[in-house]
Amino acid sequence: MPSKLDYRWHLRELMAKQGMFSTTALQPLLVERGINLSTSQVYRLVTEKPERLSMKVLMALLDILGCAMDELIEPVAAAAATRPRKAAGAELAGDPGVGSFRPKRARISGADS
Repeated sequence: MPSKLDYRWHLRELMAKQGMFSTTALQPLLVERGINLSTSQVYRLVTEKPERLSMKVLMALLDILGCAMDELIEPVAAAAATRPRKAAGAELAGDPGVGSFRPKRARISGADS
């Protein structure tokens, strides 16, 4: 089974290499390239890993930073999200589980009419 992929977003580091230490420094550079984002959108773009990104925004960022795509977006293998399994007999070893909380079977007695 192929491994799942994730990525690392290096926008903040690349901005720092260019001497841009404020998210507001990026906004006018984007506007010059026809990208109009609000200050909160630019802040989220810099500080968080975007889930969706317009190709126009991506191309503008690459142009502003003078970098290649693999410098901005680094593909990495995703960590497997596994839940810890209970060992066989864990309920007997002190972990009560649902054993003592199971419902008891109801008894229907004859109606006294």
